[in-house]
This record gives sequence, C-alpha cells and structure tokens, in this order.
Amino acid sequence: MNDMLRDLLGRMLGRRPPALQVGALCLHPETGKVLMVTSRGTGRWIIPKGWPMDGRSTGGAALREAWEEAGVRGEVEERPLGRYSYDKKLTRGLSAPVEVQVHLVRVAGLDRDFPERKQRRRRWFSPTEAAKLVDEPGLATLMRRLPR
Repeated sequence: MNDMLRDLLGRMLGRRPPALQVGALCLHPETGKVLMVTSRGTGRWIIPKGWPMDGRSTGGAALREAWEEAGVRGEVEERPLGRYSYDKKLTRGLSAPVEVQVHLVRVAGLDRDFPERKQRRRRWFSPTEAAKLVDEPGLATLMRRLPR
C-alpha cells in the first residue's frame, strides 16, 4: 500500500478532516469559457486538480496541475475562489473524503505538448454547460458563479 493510500485510509477510518487537493478552474479571459479535461479513469469531465506540492503555494500547485493535465499557461489567483468536496475512489471499492481548494486560472495559452496529453482530452465549455457536466454540486456552484 503506498503512502498516499495509507494516509487517505487513515483519515477515513480515523475520522480525520478530509485530505486537501488543489484545483484549477481555467477561464478564457475573452470568452469566459471554462477549460475542462477528462479524468484518466472514467473519462468524465473535471477540472485539473492534484495534491499540494512542497515548495509551491496552493495556487502555484494548481497552476502546475493545469499545465500537466491540460497544457495551460496563464496567471493564477492565489486567493482561492472556493472549495468543494468529493469522495476519491480508491482500490477495492473504497473511497475517502477529499476537499478541493479551487484557484482561478486566467488562461494565456495552451501548449500542444504537455505531460498528460495522451491520457486526457480537453475542451472549452460555457460555465453553465460545465456546471451541468460535473458530478460535484459544490464545483457546479462555483462554475455558475463565474462572470459571463
């Protein structure tokens, strides 16, 4: 069992607070559209997200995840836009609660070559369309609050 899985199971079984991830809500500054990516496991539409990184702020980590998962270059707002919760699927049918701190990223451009380009698709959606596609009600609420 890897350390991340052991930590998540410990949090779940010990009733500790949810694990923290950082997410990037990537916004096109001219069209107001949201860039979504597909998850590697199920192919559903999500925002780029991952674990906090040593030596990076939460905003910096969110921007790094946006580049790794979607090739995003842009400016991140260090002040979080908000948070949402979901249950992260683990092995053997288990899940663990995770809270995602979401940072707004104003997209300046998209790279064609990025680490997860062969594992994910990316696509622009209006905030209303994006909110309908995600499974997490808290994330949908954040999307519906974006300026149009």
